[in-house]
Amino acid sequence: QVPLVESGGGLVQAGGSLRLSCAASDRTFSRMAWFRQAPGQAREFVAGILWSGSKYYADSVKGRFTISRDNAKNTVYLQMSSLKPEDTAVYYCAASQYGSSVYNRYEYGYWGQGTQVTVSS
Repeated sequence: QVPLVESGGGLVQAGGSLRLSCAASDRTFSRMAWFRQAPGQAREFVAGILWSGSKYYADSVKGRFTISRDNAKNTVYLQMSSLKPEDTAVYYCAASQYGSSVYNRYEYGYWGQGTQVTVSS
């Protein structure tokens, strides 16, 4: 397993911002994404980015979250702004070399350990 190391989670008030980072230790992936999982909920797609730079977002975060990647550093970022209490979840970085749908969590073979994001009202 190639480790994906996440950082940047924490506690923030509603309306605030956080930036998550995910570094892949020793290879470059064609697609990287962020998913999140709230207690008692299924893991859901948040944002994804391809090697080409194409970006994809869940409707719930469009206009508030921005995904980006630094291919030279094998790192993907998730800039989260205008955070809401419903954004509270464990955020997971995911990566894959192949797949047909950036939204499908089952197409990602590599996962980070998760980082907690808590938004207080």
